[in-house]
Amino acid sequence: MYSKDQASQIRQAFWTAFGQYIAPQPSADGLKINWINYKTGIRHLFFKMSTDNRSATIAVEFSHPDADIRALFYEQFLEFKRLFTGQLQEEWDWQPDHMDLYGKHTTRISKTVHNVSIFRRDDWPALISFFKPRIIMLDEFWSTAQYSFELFK
Repeated sequence: MYSKDQASQIRQAFWTAFGQYIAPQPSADGLKINWINYKTGIRHLFFKMSTDNRSATIAVEFSHPDADIRALFYEQFLEFKRLFTGQLQEEWDWQPDHMDLYGKHTTRISKTVHNVSIFRRDDWPALISFFKPRIIMLDEFWSTAQYSFELFK
């Protein structure tokens, strides 16, 4: 078991390594981008990557405090489900009302891989192989779809 400090250092080392690995990859629009802190340009909308001692998840999360606006956002995103699935070439888990670890309600579209751990360096290549193509494909999808979500700015 790791102390809180050791766990934090391992997480930081992984995300630093991932950031360095993916940094040369330009966005779909040909721009330099901070992949780990991806900016969607829409308030309350995030592309999140997370990993722990059992799994890794990449998600599109809309965290607006108003449930009706989250529902409207989800409906809008459903209109793009075919494009989204085609772009990412796999099915993701669509959750119109997801509760995060802090009890906050969000709309979430996510993909998770199990049996990997950020605390096993031998799993880091698998984690990078999971995150990299999906965040790049999310960026390609967003490059096309973002203009339809401007009403949420």
